[in-house]
Amino acid sequence: MTVRVLLADDQTLVREAFAMLVESAPDMEVVGQAATGRQAVELARARRADLVVMDIRMPDLDGIEATRLIAADDDLAGVKVLVLTTYDTDENIVDALRAGASGFLVKDTRPAELLDAIRTVAAGDALLSPGPTARLIARFLCSPAATPATAGPDCLSDREREVLTLVARGLNNTEIAGTLGLSPLTAKTHVSRTMGKLGARDRAQLVVVAYESGLVAPGAG
Repeated sequence: MTVRVLLADDQTLVREAFAMLVESAPDMEVVGQAATGRQAVELARARRADLVVMDIRMPDLDGIEATRLIAADDDLAGVKVLVLTTYDTDENIVDALRAGASGFLVKDTRPAELLDAIRTVAAGDALLSPGPTARLIARFLCSPAATPATAGPDCLSDREREVLTLVARGLNNTEIAGTLGLSPLTAKTHVSRTMGKLGARDRAQLVVVAYESGLVAPGAG
């Protein structure tokens, strides 16, 4: 299955470099390039993209607002957004996740990691870098200025709460299954049900709920 990728960045050289990389992968194709957030929203619809690689700082409409428009559009319900960021703008990571992004990566990431990130997000998994970056996300989500989650984990079963906690800590379905003594299929089912109950678009939104509700605290291992 070919992933249809839209690249959104106001720097032409960056877009062209990403385009060459994406086109080199046999399971991906570039269906458009946008220089502004507004163009990204329009092209996501016109080109029927599966995934948008979205820069944050762009003219006309920034990547966060563009992500919010894509996430709110029923016609674009299947479109995933992978945001680009730098370590000096980590607050924007959380804003992007709240807006509906399914993950993020930094611009100095290695080429192979970018392709893997596209595959991960296109498959419906969240891409949340482990280690220090994940802790930064947790800190911003739990800051006093954080907006309370619109849906909390109170509606979940004990098992679903366990699964939500593990998702927030960065575990994939196979790792969740091993931790809880379940089959990978059962773990995947629990994740899907948890997403349904919380109205989450994907795993990234589950992470937001887990931290904002206090189910997982910053620095929790």
